[in-house]
Amino acid sequence: MPPTQRGQPYRLASGKWGLRYYDANGVRRRKSPFATKSAALKWYRDVIEPQLRGEAPVAPELTLAQLVELYLERHAAGVRSRTIVTLRERLPHATRVFGDVPLCDLERMSGEIASWQARLPERARYGIAQALRQTLEAAVRWGYMTRNPAKLAGVNRQPAPRTVRPFTRDEVDALAAELRPMYRPLPVFAAATGLRPEWQALERRDIDVRARAVNVLRTVSDGQVVDLGKTSGARRQVPLSRRAIAALETLTPRLDTSLLFPGPAGGLLNLNNWRRRDWAPAVEASGIALPARIYDLRATFASDALAANVSVFRLARVMGTSVRMIERHYGALLDGAGADITDRLDALDVERDHSRDRTLRRRK
Repeated sequence: MPPTQRGQPYRLASGKWGLRYYDANGVRRRKSPFATKSAALKWYRDVIEPQLRGEAPVAPELTLAQLVELYLERHAAGVRSRTIVTLRERLPHATRVFGDVPLCDLERMSGEIASWQARLPERARYGIAQALRQTLEAAVRWGYMTRNPAKLAGVNRQPAPRTVRPFTRDEVDALAAELRPMYRPLPVFAAATGLRPEWQALERRDIDVRARAVNVLRTVSDGQVVDLGKTSGARRQVPLSRRAIAALETLTPRLDTSLLFPGPAGGLLNLNNWRRRDWAPAVEASGIALPARIYDLRATFASDALAANVSVFRLARVMGTSVRMIERHYGALLDGAGADITDRLDALDVERDHSRDRTLRRRK
């Protein structure tokens, strides 16, 4: 008789533990992370062994507070640290109210969760409720709950997007003129490419002048440069217009850094400091109407692209986002493009009529 499998624990690079095992169909599986080797083996005994015997696993009796810590520990293995920081900021809103409630009781409290959600601050409500929903959804996947009461509480509606505020070309040029010489090309380049503050991580090697494109391969998270995933829509190639290339040509070459837009000492630019010390004074000195955010340079690119009849699908690809997000944030600009579409369709009809008339004349 073959020996009964017990699961094979193994060390992760992080120092935590993972577990290899075969499921009921004989397929090799992995599960991680676990804080200790004992925790990995205990999970196997409590969850996998009952499944192999055809039994329902016995879910541990966790409270919401205990689930939150378990979720953050497991979730941290596959996401950026900033994501965990955001969750730690949002989840205490739920644990202050429901933290001591066992999950088996919380399952029947969708009404109470709906009332709690309604009392949350309007602008923060979506993010806070979404954090609880995804945490409880993990509990359902892991067999600790049979249903997600946060989802049953009702629709978690997103707040209305902030009003789009694209700059005019004159405003961009006025802003650039008020910045220190080393940063004057920055607003022009950002408005001509639609990059998020991904431009912080751009290096000279990312610019392909011959192909007239910039390769967006990295971004900044928690003050550190991180590579974008190879399958991520954020990793992309953005075309360079003549205005973008002209801005790059005015950059002062530096030997102490490969970054296109470095901080004064050559390292990564601290965006918060730059916003306070350079951007805000430039906005004030240029006399541009408020609000005037750095991120509005991205909206400027979207506005110009739509005015140039770039398709929404193509624009989403270039900006590293989805068509749904383009429609959500720039819907007003899309609505304004309707008249242009009708003009183009009318012109097409006129051209077809002329073509038909020419064909009829030739036949006569």
